[in-house]
Amino acid sequence: MSLLLIALASFTYIGILFAIAYYGDQQAERERSLVNNPYIYALSLAVYCTAWTFYGSVGRAATSGVDFLPTYLGPTLMAALWWFVLRKIIRISKTQRITSIADFIASRYGKSTLLGGIVTLIAVLGITPYIALQLKAVSVSFTLLWHYPSLTLPDLETIPFLRDTGFYVALMMSLFAILFGTRHLDVTEHHEGLVLAIAFESVVKLVAFLSVGVFVTFGLFGGLGNLFQAAAEHAELRALFTFPDTPHVYENWFWLTTLAMLAIILLPRQFQMAVVENVDERHVRTAIWLFPLYLFLINIFVLPIALAGRLTFAGDAPPDMYVLLLPLVQGHNWLAFLAFLGGLSAATGMIIVETVALSTMLSNDLIFPLLLRSGILREEHNLPAILLRLRRGAIVMLVFLGYLYFRLTGDTISLVSIGLISFAAVAQFAPALLGGIYWKGGTRLGAFLGLAGGFLIWFYTLPLPTFIQTTGWLSPALLDRGPWGLAWLRPYALFGLEGYDPIVHALFWSLTANSLLYILGSLWSRQSVLEHRQAALFVDVFRHIDTSQLHLWRGTASPLDLQTLLERFLGRARAHEVMSEFAARKGVNDWHDLEPDAEMVEYVERLLAGSIGAASARVAIASIVTEEPLDIAEVIHMLDETSQVVAYSRRLEQKSRELEAATAELREANRRLKELDRLKDEFISTVTHELRTPLTSIRALTEILRDNPDLPPEQRQEFLAIITKESERLSRLINQVLDFAKLESGTFKWEMGAVNLANVVRNAIHATQQLFDERGITLEATIPDDVPTIIADEDRLMQVMLNLLSNAAKFARSHVQVRLRVENAYLRVDVQDDGPGVAPEYREAIFDKFSQVPLPDGRRPHGTGLGLPISRAIITQLGGHIWVESEVGKGATFAFILPIVSSEEQARELSHVAP
Repeated sequence: MSLLLIALASFTYIGILFAIAYYGDQQAERERSLVNNPYIYALSLAVYCTAWTFYGSVGRAATSGVDFLPTYLGPTLMAALWWFVLRKIIRISKTQRITSIADFIASRYGKSTLLGGIVTLIAVLGITPYIALQLKAVSVSFTLLWHYPSLTLPDLETIPFLRDTGFYVALMMSLFAILFGTRHLDVTEHHEGLVLAIAFESVVKLVAFLSVGVFVTFGLFGGLGNLFQAAAEHAELRALFTFPDTPHVYENWFWLTTLAMLAIILLPRQFQMAVVENVDERHVRTAIWLFPLYLFLINIFVLPIALAGRLTFAGDAPPDMYVLLLPLVQGHNWLAFLAFLGGLSAATGMIIVETVALSTMLSNDLIFPLLLRSGILREEHNLPAILLRLRRGAIVMLVFLGYLYFRLTGDTISLVSIGLISFAAVAQFAPALLGGIYWKGGTRLGAFLGLAGGFLIWFYTLPLPTFIQTTGWLSPALLDRGPWGLAWLRPYALFGLEGYDPIVHALFWSLTANSLLYILGSLWSRQSVLEHRQAALFVDVFRHIDTSQLHLWRGTASPLDLQTLLERFLGRARAHEVMSEFAARKGVNDWHDLEPDAEMVEYVERLLAGSIGAASARVAIASIVTEEPLDIAEVIHMLDETSQVVAYSRRLEQKSRELEAATAELREANRRLKELDRLKDEFISTVTHELRTPLTSIRALTEILRDNPDLPPEQRQEFLAIITKESERLSRLINQVLDFAKLESGTFKWEMGAVNLANVVRNAIHATQQLFDERGITLEATIPDDVPTIIADEDRLMQVMLNLLSNAAKFARSHVQVRLRVENAYLRVDVQDDGPGVAPEYREAIFDKFSQVPLPDGRRPHGTGLGLPISRAIITQLGGHIWVESEVGKGATFAFILPIVSSEEQARELSHVAP
């Protein structure tokens, strides 16, 4: 493939990433954040999937089969714990203005510059090979794409720097990281453009890998079944997709999975993306499922591509490059080029984020504290520019250290091996970090001993043997016989532990020693005042202790000195702004009038921590204030007082919440009372109207009969029939009102007895049949002949049925269906009409007393509106339940159920109601 084309396309892709990052930053400056999105956050965490994932996983699967899986099982398992672990780390970091994982550990153990420096050194030494891995992957893939069909890679030692593609890749990535990772001094400000670019590259590498996977699996081999069948014909390939039958296989898987679980939290780039760049801890909820899904998708074709590569090349090509070579060998250059862009994308994301995170650690936790302590910067006023230059220089140094490592080690180490060595290095942070957020007893000395011991064992058991094997700087006898002939000190069989994978062996000893030293050192030593306070703030971060309530500082300071210090790091305008904000919070107009108390000193220190880290901020503050030491008894007393204040504050908050709830209940009760009062007025108006109508009719007809004794007999009979009907209507209305009053007051006299509900339903239908006939409505009934009897008041049940049937006759258009059936331990009756239906908001209201639901045309229905409330009161009193099911425009079904009682219960009930 043309060199010009590959180079041009690579620069174009990097240019697109630049454009996305620039756009993200521009939107952030306009306060239109694009990264305040849980999906962007989850995708940015996929920076975990580097060139190692893109190329190295296939290489490992091609040689060791499913052994590549623990690297992804670990993060998947850890994601399930993120809500408890990662959320706590995020909460702590936001309250403490943490800038990196080194800053986190240093801050937890009394803002120790020593610990921050050690963590930084371990991270730099451990991650440099990982950066080399990315450069190697991009360089090798570039060379193969360029020189294909030749599969022979040129000897690195013979290539000058200026003709080495890796050199230019390192240069380009340094530039990107500087442009978008060091724009602000305050590193707690989010790099929104960078996060957006990383989320985009995560999508690109996923699409590229899936495209190659689909092509290889379905395009070349006709599907997974055919591919695995073809591989199964070779014994050495068949072993790749079965669980390995080797010694210590389960121990290896356990430790490698544990290693990956720790790496997803402790790798500096993961800490940067997951913690420092997090803008809302609720985004963790989405990441908990989306990130494992991403891992599943990007690994789904790893084994198929590995098997296809083994079947196609038979050992003639580097397994790490199967993703690139399989499309090439089939003549699909465009797909090979897409795969190259996917690998380039994965490597770019890792290098940029990792170097940004490490440069912050180097400047804030190693270089700057040394410069502050040495006094070199005492008279320097342009500290922000110096800090930014330090970070940019650190980025260039880190990338080219990785490049140097790549040149030195060459092709002797696989991608996966390099990655696991780095994982094992950062795993040394686990006891100090995880212990620090759950155990208040962890001390600075314990963390120091654990980190130092773990790191030494890691170096002795992993990087040292690698250098011996690749560079020849030390005698190989050290590996075979141990130093000074002491076999129990052999790097790969320390203390006689043999037969394990070197990574597992190193991890076991380093983590064991690290944890023991951390615990024993903590138990043996005592915490300083600051450690005691930080331990409480870290472990109890969810107990809502406001850090402003814990002022464990006593001494003298000048507000002018504090202001000057802030100006040196933040600039004059920003310093004036933050001091004015602080003064306003304290109710003071001019910050010059502030008393320099502990709260003010700690406020300034927290502001500085966001720019130079907690440890450096502590050193800077100490240089301008005079601090009086506090003893531990005073601290404990102050913490107790603070705890009491917090507890009292919580009780007040709880009482306030209870009062608010009670007020809301009273407000709701008052609203309900007003509503009932309105309904009652409406009810009285309706009843009066209903009473007046038949009375007026009766009076008018009676007067006609009185004043016209010679009316024809037919007309007289007609008037008398109307008078009778209106009298019955009047009686019915009065009875309803009286029944309702008795039911409400509990004085209703029930006539309980054995009732055949089928007969009640039939009688009710018979009694109302004329209503349906007059309105031309078809009434159908489904009533079984044999239904269990129930204990009830038959007349009241008849009243319920008459109410429901009258209601149906009033609203049905053409058809009403009545059903009675046994349903579990109940008898159920449905009265279904095809009327306008009942809107959802009225389905409960229609059973309320005095309530009348308007008709679809807005009119009020005729009647008092007491039929359904009376029916509900009766059914409820009989132990049943009544409700309505409806779809507006398609009718309504009024249904009720009544419990069936056994013959023994029936006899017992009847004995109680018998006269």
